[in-house]
Amino acid sequence: MSNEKQVDSGRRGLLVATGAAGGVVGLATAGALVSTFQPSERAKAAGAPVEVDISTLNPGEMKTVEWRGKPVWIIKRTPEMVASLKKTDGKVADADSKRNPEEFTPEYARNEWRSRKPELLVAVGICTHLGCSPSSKFTPGPQPSLPDDWEGGFLCPCHGSTFDMAGRVFKNKPAPDNLQVPRHMFLSDTKLVIGKDEKGEA
Repeated sequence: MSNEKQVDSGRRGLLVATGAAGGVVGLATAGALVSTFQPSERAKAAGAPVEVDISTLNPGEMKTVEWRGKPVWIIKRTPEMVASLKKTDGKVADADSKRNPEEFTPEYARNEWRSRKPELLVAVGICTHLGCSPSSKFTPGPQPSLPDDWEGGFLCPCHGSTFDMAGRVFKNKPAPDNLQVPRHMFLSDTKLVIGKDEKGEA
């Protein structure tokens, strides 16, 4: 009788140990599966969409995020910045974003604001001339390397290309095209996805 109890307790110990080990393996496997659903750094670099929280972005501010190894600017324009676009319409080279639209401007951004919402601009911060990164020059008025009637926008310090507050290049500048507007969409008033829109990924 005592031998049977010893055997039973031995079996019970073996079953408990096996079950515990199986549980650990199961958890490790589940963890590995969950991690496969999250974009890896390599996938992000290759162009996986990037979700951005814009809840803390105030009027007149710019936030920079990385997508496909490029800086993407998100600018919350003030009413004055939006109004300035009317003044620069006749000074920019491609006011209606008709040059290379498939590459630089999605259909929903082929408007005066080059955006889905007048107050929010989403643009790749790389000059279309030689790939330099322009500087933000949001303050209107005369400044070094800028015209006296400057309304605010961006200046590429390498070769002097200037862009307005919609990323539209001014006439007679080295940059051949407006700044690129990447495909994007809003998940809510405070959440933005870059690299993807209703038609799919870029």
